Order: sequence, then C-alpha cells, then structure tokens
Amino acid sequence: MRQFASGADTLIAIKQFHTPGETTLAKSAPSRKASAKTAEGEEIFALRSLQDAHDANPRFAASDDELLHFYEQMLLIRRFEEKAGQLYGLGLIGGFCHLYIGQEAVAVGLQSALKPGHDSVITGYRDHGHMLAYGIDPKVIMAELTGRGAGISKGKGGSMHMFSTEHKFYGGHGIVGAQVPLGAGLAFGHKYREDGGLCMAYFGDGAANQGQVYEAFNMAALWNLPVIFVVENNGYAMGTAVTRGSAETHFHRRGTAFRIPGMSVNGMDVLEVRSAAEVAVAHVRSGKGPVLMELQTYRYRGHSMSDPAKYRSREEVQEMRDKHDPIDAAKAELLARGVAEERLKELEKQIRSKVSEAADFAENSPEPEMPELYTDVLVESY
Repeated sequence: MRQFASGADTLIAIKQFHTPGETTLAKSAPSRKASAKTAEGEEIFALRSLQDAHDANPRFAASDDELLHFYEQMLLIRRFEEKAGQLYGLGLIGGFCHLYIGQEAVAVGLQSALKPGHDSVITGYRDHGHMLAYGIDPKVIMAELTGRGAGISKGKGGSMHMFSTEHKFYGGHGIVGAQVPLGAGLAFGHKYREDGGLCMAYFGDGAANQGQVYEAFNMAALWNLPVIFVVENNGYAMGTAVTRGSAETHFHRRGTAFRIPGMSVNGMDVLEVRSAAEVAVAHVRSGKGPVLMELQTYRYRGHSMSDPAKYRSREEVQEMRDKHDPIDAAKAELLARGVAEERLKELEKQIRSKVSEAADFAENSPEPEMPELYTDVLVESY
C-alpha cells in the first residue's frame, strides 16, 4: 500500500482490485475529517470487482449437449470466416473484411447467456461471428458480404455494416468505438421500456482509448443502464501491441473511475467465457448497472484481409493455434467425455455443407435493384 498526501490533513490510501496474481486498483480510505461519509454526505464508494465471483466458479458446468452446441457454433464461425476469406481473395467480397478466426469463444460464450430477440447486441466491424453466434442465417450474412440484394442489409452494408432489428443486432460499425455510446443508448431504451432486456456492446483494445467510450461509461453509470461493455482484447488493435499503445493494459480496470465493476476473462475457453457471462448478466439484470468485461483473446489473421500482420512472428501465431485454440480445446473435452469422434466428424461435414450452401446462395443472388439506392436513407419516405 502506498500513501499520497492530499492537503495537510488528508491521506488517501490506494489499493488495487483483486485479479488473480495481481495487486489491485484504487480504494479511498476516509480522511480524518470525513470519517464514513464525504463532506457532501455521500457515502464513500468502495471500488469493487466481479472477479471474485467469476474466480469462484471459473468454468460453466455445461452438459455434453450444451458443450456440443458451443462447439458447433464456434466451428460454424471458423468455417464461415475461412470461406469469406476465400471469396475475398476471388474478388467476390469488396471493401474491407475483418475475420473473427481465433476469437470464436468470445461471441459464442457471451451470447449464449443472452435472450435472443430480446437482448440487444452491438459491435464494431469484425461482426460476422457475432451474428452467427446470435443464430442469424449464414446465407443472408454471406449474401451481404458479397453485396447482394438478399443480404441482411440488402447488400448495402457489406462486411462492416450488417444490421437486423428483428434479431436485436444493431451492427456492424465502421467508426472505431462509435458502437459504445450507441450501445449505451440501446441499454437506455431497454430501461425506458422496462422490458427487462440488456445490451451487450463489444469493442476492441484499440477502441478502448477512444474518448467517446468513457463518455458512454459515465452516462451508463450515472443512469444505471443495463449494459455489458465487452473489450475483446486480441493484443494488437489494428497492428500496434497493447503495451505500445495503452498506458493501462488491464482494460477491465478502465471503468473504475465511473464505479463500473470489471472482470478479466480467458477468452480462449468457451466455458470460462460462459461462466463469466452469467456473473455479468446476473449483475446487470438485478438492476445494479453496467459491467465492463475484458476478454483475453487472439486473432490468427491480420486486422483485415489487407493486413500482412508483420508486427508479430509466425511462431507466436502458431503457438496460439497449437496450445490455445478454443475449438480444439472444446473438441478435446468432448472426446474426453466420451462423445464419439464419428459424431464430431459428421458435424464438421454438416457445417462445411452449410457454409458451401451459403456461398452458393450469395454468388447466385442478384445485386440490389437501382431504386434501393434511395431506400433506408431517411426514416420516412419523401
């Protein structure tokens, strides 16, 4: 513990949050004059973390069927993204394309704890995996990637701007960090309607340094909004290691100035992610306000399809694939539980077939009609 002078007769004791293996962040001790309450009469806030609750039950006790479903969803995302990469290479997908390969356990583990069609989800431009994890048809996602009229945004959104009010999926946003205040707005909507829903707002370690993120934190905490802020920390943002771009690299601590509890989670284990999600969802649904989750994850591909990723070694990427792959880990656990390997092979075959069908559907669907240029621009028709 260190002490800092704050005037002649006030000492502030700084402690740090409990995270496994770490000392932790700020807890203010009362001054000699203030005792248990501040001069304004407000109770002194004790910074708190949900880390202890997660650490007490670090892995979700999934049944064989539940784990098999998680495995199926992650494998679908992996094979879908691999196919998207192929189509991009063939020139069938234009613009930017950010693949989710390696990070599948995050979206699957978190969104499996939500209520589809009720809770809202919003994310940045690496969004294909989140849509698949929310049960949206791969065909309309692939059609959108290829700019076809049958796409979920009528072919006008592309990879980065997919949207479905029907599924409570609100993007897909190309501006770094812009989805965070929008997520706070979605949470405000849930609170205003008193529908019991919440919003899960994803952003990356690079977006974590955007000013609008902290404005959103402040509003969410001030208004006690039902929102889970999720930092998908894949270590490199757009190509800069977090240690080079962030003064505080423990992103789950970033909400402490706004009294938002946080937790750090292994994002490469779908059962750990699901367990942490249950802690966060229970906190938010009970009316205690926002939560900040940091998911430690890793992307195997570059930031986008145009990124050669020369800022890290091939050996580093291969080590992550060999030792920490979330899909391989889930498969190994299923086999250890006695699930037949033939059953997993059949599932793999079915998923490859589903992805191929999605690609064929996209390639054979027509482009949007010209009048579509004038739709979805304004709320009303003019």
